Amino acid sequence: MSTPILSVRGLNAGYGDFQALFGIDLDLPEGGLLGLVGANGAGKSTLFKAILGLLPRGRDMVTFRGQPIGHLRTEAMLRLGIALVPEGRRLFRSLSVEENLKLAAESGRRGEWTVTRVFDLFPALREKRHAASTALSGGQQQMVAIGRALVSNPSVILFDEISLGLAPIIVNDVYAAMPAILGSGISAIVVEQDVERIRRMADRLVCLNEGRVVLSGPTGDFTKAQITHAYFGE
Repeated sequence: MSTPILSVRGLNAGYGDFQALFGIDLDLPEGGLLGLVGANGAGKSTLFKAILGLLPRGRDMVTFRGQPIGHLRTEAMLRLGIALVPEGRRLFRSLSVEENLKLAAESGRRGEWTVTRVFDLFPALREKRHAASTALSGGQQQMVAIGRALVSNPSVILFDEISLGLAPIIVNDVYAAMPAILGSGISAIVVEQDVERIRRMADRLVCLNEGRVVLSGPTGDFTKAQITHAYFGE
């Protein structure tokens, strides 16, 4: 495998005296999709927080294009090209759809992803462009959250619980956009509870259990039974 765009090595992280992650290793291929699975409390969101600098981590524990970034602050991550689609969307409730996107575009890097291109990707948002985020359905809010990450023109997007709380038909719409996202050269790590769906889409899979990696490798190397065993720790 070529040099990963994002690597984590020996990552330990936690909250005060509570250690939540223990020696995490993972590699995200350039232009690839890595599926991150595990039961609630396994450490998936904590891992994203540590990668983004929201939790302390060692300088060499996270590398981007082969360069250590563990010493960088959270605000430097967006400038570097690492964006987050957070669990719960976290949109600016007082702003319209278009205002949410334009604000993110102004804060990010310049590139091919513009507000117009996001509307092309998610036509439902063009119709709602002047609506407040509070007036949107959960699926439309998730589209805005994804669009907000895209207009920052990142090299890597971390999707935290991309389908949480969404109806299956809306989840299909969200995932239908993934080929266009990856096709633009963006690499992604996707936290997903639906193991079967992520198995079909991801190049590689990492399963966490109680803060430790218990399965890692190309998705095709694992059977459904192996993933289930790792997921539940049976």
